[in-house]
Amino acid sequence: MTHSPLPVLFVSHGSPMFALDPGQTGPALQRMGERLRERGDLRAVLVLSPHWMSRGIEVMSHPQPATWHDFGGFPEPLYRLQYPAPGAPELAQQVIEKLQAAGLPAQANPERPFDHGAWVPLRFLLPAAELPVLQLSLPVQMGPRELYALGQALAGLREQGVLILATGSMTHNLREFMGGRPEQDAPAAPYVQEFARWVEQALLAQDRERLFDYRRQAPHAVRAHPTDEHYLPLYFALGAAGWGQPGAAEPEYFNREVMYSYLAMDAIAFA
Repeated sequence: MTHSPLPVLFVSHGSPMFALDPGQTGPALQRMGERLRERGDLRAVLVLSPHWMSRGIEVMSHPQPATWHDFGGFPEPLYRLQYPAPGAPELAQQVIEKLQAAGLPAQANPERPFDHGAWVPLRFLLPAAELPVLQLSLPVQMGPRELYALGQALAGLREQGVLILATGSMTHNLREFMGGRPEQDAPAAPYVQEFARWVEQALLAQDRERLFDYRRQAPHAVRAHPTDEHYLPLYFALGAAGWGQPGAAEPEYFNREVMYSYLAMDAIAFA
C-alpha cells in the first residue's frame, strides 16, 4: 500500500546528556513526533547515525536490537535508559534489495544494537518505542554526493510508511565543548551560528552545488566539524527527500537551539 510520502528528518542529537537534559530540543522533537503519528500511516523508522560507521553499507537486521550505551564518563542514570523498540528484519531485506538495485552493495548485520545517535532522539520523537526501527550504517568512504545518492536509493520507502531519520549535529567541535564545559544554556559561540545559518540559507535556496562544497564555501566549516561524520547524515536526508530537485518543497526548521555554546541542535523536516 502506498501513501503520500512521509517527510524526511535531520535532527541533531548533541551530547548523550541530551537524553536527560532535553532543553528546547526535546519538546520540539516530541511535537514533531505527535504530528507524524497523527498522519496514521507511520509504520517503521529507518535511522542513519554517525555512531555506526562501516567500510561497506550495513543494515541492522536483529529482530529486537539492544539499547547500547556507547559512551563513558556520564552520570549513572543515563545508563539505565532503554529504548526497547522492535527491529525490522523484513524491512532490512527490502532496504538491502533497494540498495543493490541502485548499484550499492549492502549486507545485513544481525548483531548491531541501537547506538545513542538513534535511541536518544527517538526517546523524544517516538517515546512509546512501539514502532519497528532499523539502522543503516554510514559508510566511511562516502562524501556529500555519495550520501545524497544513498538517500535517493531509499526515497521510495517514504510512500510505504517508513520514516527516514538522519541524526548527527549541525555543529560538533568536541574539543571546544569538552574544554570549556559551558552550561547548557550558555550563549552560542558566534561561529556556530554563522555556520548553521549559512547551511540554512543554502537549504532554503535549494543550492545543491554550494552545499555539496560546504567544506570550502561555508564559514568556519572545519572549526564547526573538525571531522564531519556528524554533519554528513544531512546529505542522506536530502537525497531521500529529493531536496534540490525541481519542485522540491522548502525545508521546515522546527528547532534551532544551541546547547553548551558549541552544539547547534538544528532539526529540519523535508517534505
